[in-house]
Amino acid sequence: MIPDTLLTNAILVLPDQTFLGSIVLRGTAIADIQAGSSDAPGAIDLGGDYLIPGVVDLHTDNLERQVQPRTLARWPSRSAMVAHDAQCAAAGVTTVLDALCLGDLGFDKERIKTFQDGVVDLDALTEARLLKSDHFLHLRCEVPAADTLDLFDPVASHSLIRMLSLMDHSPGVGQYANIDFYREMRRRGGMDGDAVDRRIVELRDQRQRLRGPNRRALLDRVRGTTIALASHDDRTVDEVAENAADGIRISEFPVTMEAALAAKAAGMQVIAGAPNIVRGGSHSGNVSALDLVRAGAVDAFASDYVPGSLVEAAFLCARAGGISLPAAIAMVTEHPARMAGLPDRGRLEPGLRADLVRIRLFESLPIVRQVWCAGDRVI
Repeated sequence: MIPDTLLTNAILVLPDQTFLGSIVLRGTAIADIQAGSSDAPGAIDLGGDYLIPGVVDLHTDNLERQVQPRTLARWPSRSAMVAHDAQCAAAGVTTVLDALCLGDLGFDKERIKTFQDGVVDLDALTEARLLKSDHFLHLRCEVPAADTLDLFDPVASHSLIRMLSLMDHSPGVGQYANIDFYREMRRRGGMDGDAVDRRIVELRDQRQRLRGPNRRALLDRVRGTTIALASHDDRTVDEVAENAADGIRISEFPVTMEAALAAKAAGMQVIAGAPNIVRGGSHSGNVSALDLVRAGAVDAFASDYVPGSLVEAAFLCARAGGISLPAAIAMVTEHPARMAGLPDRGRLEPGLRADLVRIRLFESLPIVRQVWCAGDRVI
């Protein structure tokens, strides 16, 4: 019989309070939570560090950065998945929704390969029990792309799918509403000006033809399933209204305050990017996530492209966002767990999974020191 693990002398961050206490792990679950420190034999003294639930990341593109660490250097996919998993665990992320892109608008062929290889690698490594964190799939579907449905259908019934987001990265909408910004971005990517202009015309025509049919098809395919459905990069009130009318209940990365507030008013949940908090603003000129927090227009954070941003963003919000530490921690633990349909995790509570993160503050910077996933210490 595996003995209990007793962690003591830690500041426990519960859903509605923090206090110095102890926590007992039994097998894969939390068995008990106690106030105060314990001098029981075998107790592990955490030295007054914070202890929070394991972080749940609804959207991370970090695998793409391991697969392609340099523009012209593609890394072996399985090695990349292992490195990605280790980075997530080291950042305190015990539940990962790997955000993989389906659909090519003429710039993302490498992303398609990352998606296809990623599903195969995730299946193999999960079956072999070699991943430190618990991994699921978030399928990012490029709605105006010609190949989206062909890529989606072979994996539509995959048991690890927890979220599907409807994206539209066409020039002139969403994140790329500013055409000048879009042109400059493509020029920096190596296209000459005339080629960019031709591609803009082609993509606008393609969007006109394919967005509606593809959107309806994807909505039909997930209707009646437990897959969480999200919009992506909402900019206008009208976009939010269309999504709400179609039964979409999550607005991921709204790019304006108006869209985020409209989503909340429509009963949708809002995901913001944690790097936006850590960097002090959006890297592409969109709404400040900290302003969204202060306006009560955010329910959860996702790491987007930096797994380590989640814990740091939560502590920053507790300092500067006008919310308590338990409320801020819930935005990277309990709330995203519920969005993903994973009620067995996200809180320090007896009976839930023993996913835990030990954190020490260095000045104001939270540093992850130890991580447990389903009772096993993985960091």
